[in-house]
Amino acid sequence: MDATGICRFCHATCGLKVTIEDGRVTRLIGDLENPAYHGYSCVKGRSFHHFHQDPGRVLRPLRRAAGGALEALDSATALREAGQALTRVIAAHGPRAVAMYSGTFSHFCPAGVMLRDAFMDAIGSPLRFSNATIDQPGKPISMALHGRWGAGPQAFADADVCLLVGANTLVSMWGGIPPFNPARRLHEARQRGLKLIVIDPRRTETARKADLHLQCRPGQDVPLLAAMLNVVFAEGLQDQDFVTAETEGAAALQAAVAPFTPARVAPQVGVPAAQIVEAARLFARAARGNATSGTGPSMAPHGVLMDYLVLALNTVCGRWVRAGEPIPNRGVLFRQHSGVARAEKPRPAAGFGERLRVRGLADTAAGLPSAALSDEILTPGEGQVRALIVVGGNPLTSWPNAAKARRALESLDLLIVVDPMLSATAQLAHFVFGPRFGFETPALTFANEGISVYGLSIGYQEPFAQFQPTLVEPPAGSDVLEDWRIFHGLARAMGLALAWRGEPIDMASPPTTEQLLARFLARSRSRVTLEELKAHPHGALFPDPQPLAEPRAADWPHRLRLADPTMLAELASVAAVLERGEGAAVPVGVDSPDAGCEARACDELSLLLISRREHATYNSVGHGLAALRRRRPFNPAYLNPADARRLGVGSGAVVEIVSGAGRVQAVAEPADDVREGVVSLAHGFEAGQGDPRAANAAVLVDDVEGSDPLSGLPRMSAIPVRVRRA
Repeated sequence: MDATGICRFCHATCGLKVTIEDGRVTRLIGDLENPAYHGYSCVKGRSFHHFHQDPGRVLRPLRRAAGGALEALDSATALREAGQALTRVIAAHGPRAVAMYSGTFSHFCPAGVMLRDAFMDAIGSPLRFSNATIDQPGKPISMALHGRWGAGPQAFADADVCLLVGANTLVSMWGGIPPFNPARRLHEARQRGLKLIVIDPRRTETARKADLHLQCRPGQDVPLLAAMLNVVFAEGLQDQDFVTAETEGAAALQAAVAPFTPARVAPQVGVPAAQIVEAARLFARAARGNATSGTGPSMAPHGVLMDYLVLALNTVCGRWVRAGEPIPNRGVLFRQHSGVARAEKPRPAAGFGERLRVRGLADTAAGLPSAALSDEILTPGEGQVRALIVVGGNPLTSWPNAAKARRALESLDLLIVVDPMLSATAQLAHFVFGPRFGFETPALTFANEGISVYGLSIGYQEPFAQFQPTLVEPPAGSDVLEDWRIFHGLARAMGLALAWRGEPIDMASPPTTEQLLARFLARSRSRVTLEELKAHPHGALFPDPQPLAEPRAADWPHRLRLADPTMLAELASVAAVLERGEGAAVPVGVDSPDAGCEARACDELSLLLISRREHATYNSVGHGLAALRRRRPFNPAYLNPADARRLGVGSGAVVEIVSGAGRVQAVAEPADDVREGVVSLAHGFEAGQGDPRAANAAVLVDDVEGSDPLSGLPRMSAIPVRVRRA
């Protein structure tokens, strides 16, 4: 039989046509009748069902036995024993001794989010971390510093220009171009005249479609964006009416970017001054459009400042929906925007709420800094984390400084992992719970709609929503629970009562998943009920009864902030580096190899390591899936062919990459889309016990060096490394 479903491999949650035979999903393709995706699916989505039957799937709870091996047991016993172990930790050290880390696979089901929050509330622990403070924390933090616009950004659908800073949307499904069928959306937009500008050290799949590609040096996005703002102000290209009416601090921003002239910046960023001027003019002169950024520049130094300058460029050019204009999507499952064309009331950005014991860090608009969690575990004293619950994540491959992460995880009194696969992190756990997964549980297009509040110009730009019922049961003989039921069971074992947003959850007769989803929709002010969603198996567009942005009150006090003091102080420090000429200096092999390397192979090159996305994986997910490993069975270190020749290596050769934090071996792959002086390696690859085919970039990241003072994120891209033949 055929059914319709929602892919949950990544945040894009594409609509799928699902073929089911004998209770098993046998084929997935894009759903042509889906009004948002129009039949689109990617190779990951078409392989999603292989997770259900993968030999590495955790089909029964596992417990660390006395001899050290993981042994299977039934879920009732596992929940009871894990709950007792948590109770002992809390009794001995207090609730703050228990932390939770939520990873990639934990965000796609509202019921799971509801119950894990309720569980931590019941424990009384504030230590809740997630991958949001590793992957682009600068977006929500900079939005809090700059201010949020109540009517939202101008939509891609009617844009004349799109600027992408380090975003490869055709692969990542993230940023600028709508992630649902991005290639089609981009093609249609270019047919009607859209101009695409891409800033990226790689000639990515998206950059190849660009009208203008600025192939900058890694980590130089801040001076480049400041130079573009300089051109906008110097040539009077700003939307002065919008700047005057809706912003504050424009003069201070103009003064702050004055040192960043294209001529001064060009040698440092590695882009001709004329290209910088052309990009600024092309973006600012367009009638409508938007700029957004991706993971790479967010992980590089000054990640929050980079995102702040992206917002400033949008605001100076007036890239926001005005009163009386259509709002692309105010929200279906919950309100994304107020619908009023105004700067919303400011909210805290960083340094508030729960304070960590290390590095002076505290809560942020993106959450608690996960990069500091290893130190929170390893640092003795009151408040030390002694128990960690990991939900749908793989810290051993994704946290910075993999060696320290391993020491931290191995030192815990208790490690509980909820994951469908026996990941590298799960192999260190005391208890592992394999949850129901994918088509075995009901689903909503919650992640993609919700992601719009995390950044700019992402998520649905149409009022679309979809529900999927349970389509198949778990494999015969398995003992798996929906992730929310795991937390419900742990709470019962610990004698805790759960409540979500003040509403009690029945502990004796737990609700169904659909009942929890209905409660979620009611509390999130959804415009549609679960029953209405069920009537549209392919998903549907739900037009907003108030589609136009409303005007703000004349006495509304808030304005978008172009001159946040913290951001301008950091920008001044970047300007000082420019003034001293230090930023233009590059080590041997980075765009300036020593003369001997032209005639002979070098023993090693000093390069800059950048992160990247691979089409067949998603963060730390998918590397072990046989259907995807056939496409890319290892994690290549991509080098420019000129650098590969200098190093004397060809395709398939093994190289050693050394940073100040560690070293890995990797398989070299010459690639002419990589800028000279750069080595490109995907982040989050499953570690392979020294196997060069499974190089883990987290080994090369120092979790403290270069940490952003607001987000706590260390330098995870644009990392100076030495590359040599192994």
